[in-house]
Amino acid sequence: MRISIPDEVEFIIETLEKAGYEAYAVGGCVRDTLLGRIPGDWDITTSALPIQVKQLFHRTVDTGIAHGTVTVLLKGNGYEVTTFRIDGEYEDARHPKEVIFTSKLAEDLKRRDFTINAMAYNHRTGIVDLFCGKEDLKEKIIRCVGDAKTRFEEDALRIMRAVRFSAQLGFSIEEETKTAASVLVQNLERVSKERIQVELVKLLISEHPEKVRELYQMGISRVILPELDQVMELEQNNPYHCYTVGEHTIHMLQEIRADKVLRVTALLHDLGKPECHVRDSKGEDHFNGHAETGARMAKKILRRLKFDNDTIRRSENLIRYHAYHLKQDKTVVRKAINQVGKEAFSDLLEIMEADTKAKSEYTRQERLDDIKMIRMMYEQICEEGECVDLAGLAVNGQDLIQMGMKPGKELGEVLQKMLEYVLEHPCDNRKEILLEKFAMTGNVSIITEKY
Repeated sequence: MRISIPDEVEFIIETLEKAGYEAYAVGGCVRDTLLGRIPGDWDITTSALPIQVKQLFHRTVDTGIAHGTVTVLLKGNGYEVTTFRIDGEYEDARHPKEVIFTSKLAEDLKRRDFTINAMAYNHRTGIVDLFCGKEDLKEKIIRCVGDAKTRFEEDALRIMRAVRFSAQLGFSIEEETKTAASVLVQNLERVSKERIQVELVKLLISEHPEKVRELYQMGISRVILPELDQVMELEQNNPYHCYTVGEHTIHMLQEIRADKVLRVTALLHDLGKPECHVRDSKGEDHFNGHAETGARMAKKILRRLKFDNDTIRRSENLIRYHAYHLKQDKTVVRKAINQVGKEAFSDLLEIMEADTKAKSEYTRQERLDDIKMIRMMYEQICEEGECVDLAGLAVNGQDLIQMGMKPGKELGEVLQKMLEYVLEHPCDNRKEILLEKFAMTGNVSIITEKY
């Protein structure tokens, strides 16, 4: 079977073969090509030692020389070329203590994680598939190479990768592989939070974010995100809901577009509910204050998982306001935009819409209609350039200083009062009107509200 590979990859393989070495495209690029997907990168494995690879190509970088990897630079792109190897003993449930170079492709392939990632290819030999990877692709199965328990004991991150590949490809995890992962989930405690975060995000922004359910079923979330376990079975006995908090969360993930911040927000948005849960005398459940509680929890969780500051700030903000019920009133919408943030408000409406779609049919359509109208108002406010924050105010601090005010707290308070006025009276956002409404006497910093 002949598959298409980039010219640069073919050049690297042919160069190595002409020098007397074996060389193959390997791993995910072969898998994705067979699936009709566009590979994110192309890796090459070879019998040549790193020093021999470096001698054959003009531009190389020693990206992982101790583990046999040299990056070959061609036409502005980098291609990792790695010597066939056998991994030594794994001491930290993540990295081998040493690697041993080998001349046998089979030894290199059998150390890999899953059968679908353990195939190699070149035009001369075709596909080398020693572990039925093509069959597992056809059956849509994630299966470990060899003994699953051994693979996960070697590298615990493979447990997360199994679920991530399942989500990205829409595959199921083979039972022996799933059982071994469930038994060894505690080893994930030894994996860096940064690597856990990377796999979690890839899962969340995949085509099948509902695979988050498997994190719970396999016991993975108990180790990496115990707060999720607390909501998976939490009932919501009220007219607005038809799922547990956990199932509602999963349905919301399916409703929101595949954006990192939006999907992270959806995953965490209701984690404050257990702390705020109250059941009234009629047997109905209430979660007053869960948004604020959830925002605080999300900030701690995202810091723990080493997320970047921008994601933490934006997700915390969206969670804090996700339960808002806004009126179809432009003044209310302007004030909400001011509070949430102009750029964040559009994201918030997406969160609200997905949240609503993941609830019961009770008042669902009315709520969706409200959100649609509020979005129209938001877009109109933006198009007409109405002031929603201090940056859009016709008067700035320098204007007030030139009028005689001293820099400081009082100046900020005056600008804030002007903004509050303009949010209610957008047509009055003109310098002469605002300075007249909030008049100064002489050069003394006395502002008098005249409305």
